[in-house]
Amino acid sequence: MSHDHVVAGIAAALRAGALTSDAVALEARRAAEREGPGEAGPDTALGRIGSPVISLTERRLAALPPDSRPLPSVAAYDQLLRHTRPSAGRPTS
Repeated sequence: MSHDHVVAGIAAALRAGALTSDAVALEARRAAEREGPGEAGPDTALGRIGSPVISLTERRLAALPPDSRPLPSVAAYDQLLRHTRPSAGRPTS
């Protein structure tokens, strides 16, 4: 595998948020396939031509319905803050 293909694979994997060697190898192979025989150029080798890599997390989040639940309330915990501390002169036991 050429240096340019490996660099393109690393760049594509980082853009997608995939930090594994498998992702780099896959993207490097894709860059090599896109280049084809006799087509050497920096644009092709760096992965600027072809389909973009889509993050799996972004894809999953896009398919989720909007969350319509109300935000949680912490009003019940406010009563715990109203207690006063004992004075310094009084023993606590």
